[in-house]
Amino acid sequence: MPTFTTAPHNESEDTMNNELRIPIPAVSFAPPVYACRYNPKPFTLDCDLDKDFWKDIPFTEPFTDIEGDIRPKPRFETRAKMAWDDENLYIGAVLEGDEIWANVTEHDDVIFRDNDFEIFIDTDSDTQIYIEYEMNARNTNWDLLLTKAYRDMGKPVNSLEIRGLQSAVKIDGTLNAPGPQNRRWSVEVVIPFYTLAECNIASKKPAPGDYYRVNFSRVQWKVDVKDGAFEKRLRPGTDTPLPEDNWVWAPTGVVNIHYPELWSFVFFADGNQSADDFTIPEDEIRKWELRKLYYAQQAYLDAHGCYTDDLAALTAVLAENSPCDANRTVRDLPYTLSVTPHSFEITCPAADGQGVIAVFSDGRTEIFG
Repeated sequence: MPTFTTAPHNESEDTMNNELRIPIPAVSFAPPVYACRYNPKPFTLDCDLDKDFWKDIPFTEPFTDIEGDIRPKPRFETRAKMAWDDENLYIGAVLEGDEIWANVTEHDDVIFRDNDFEIFIDTDSDTQIYIEYEMNARNTNWDLLLTKAYRDMGKPVNSLEIRGLQSAVKIDGTLNAPGPQNRRWSVEVVIPFYTLAECNIASKKPAPGDYYRVNFSRVQWKVDVKDGAFEKRLRPGTDTPLPEDNWVWAPTGVVNIHYPELWSFVFFADGNQSADDFTIPEDEIRKWELRKLYYAQQAYLDAHGCYTDDLAALTAVLAENSPCDANRTVRDLPYTLSVTPHSFEITCPAADGQGVIAVFSDGRTEIFG
């Protein structure tokens, strides 16, 4: 039977030992923006990313370390691309490198024990009710729903089956056989919008100009070759593997992929538009200002055992604890702070001057009005 984890797998010892229960990211708010092009061409699931379907679809930038530029550049390149039609979201990715191995064979087992490729999709940018999909080089997969991020006491719904999802893997080399023949492996994933819509407040598939929040992750373990096989490299004098590398499309500045507020913006384009044709909405930028105050509230709770409605106290927490200069202050907006003994709500005006944007103590963000 599968053995499930109830905590995010990519929290390093450094993160776990951080004095803050919810670490403040060491990156500024600069998520990648991608134009997901409408593509009515016929599609065949075969992992050939050179076929006509993908011909005019651009790749993302190469993945970086999850902590950003403070860590070395990944030793293998990873890139992805996306397209859509009236029924489905299409994802393709190429994972360069000669360490092509996979041992997990049971669906919904813990795939990240192997090297893997992972997909995260938040369809309405509220940082809750988002899907995670992991696959290894055998095309063994694990699909689950996160009710909230783990930091906010979210639970993984492992029994979720992403209805209609299809995936495939192609290996340029030989699985589980070290040697110069190994070059890369690639993946294709097709996800129907009727499934993704169930995670959306509006319960609808996207229209041109809409956006999802998306991230991709590649887990890559450090290995040695022994007796003609790959073996995870161990900590000296122990039976414990070295921590895995986490290479991602959108770095979170924390060794934890479950910071949806920093995931990429994937805009649904109706033609050959590029990322330059889309701009992150002002309301999303204001959500980030509220998010920084959310981090500060959580740090204040750690230190004082309660939340506070004192904005100056929260900005002082940011100034003292943020590892990134850009996160040490917040914009001058008319914030409203409300606290109870066990929760808080922070709001600011929406960009249109009519609505209100809120962040809550459980991490959810929402725009009212």
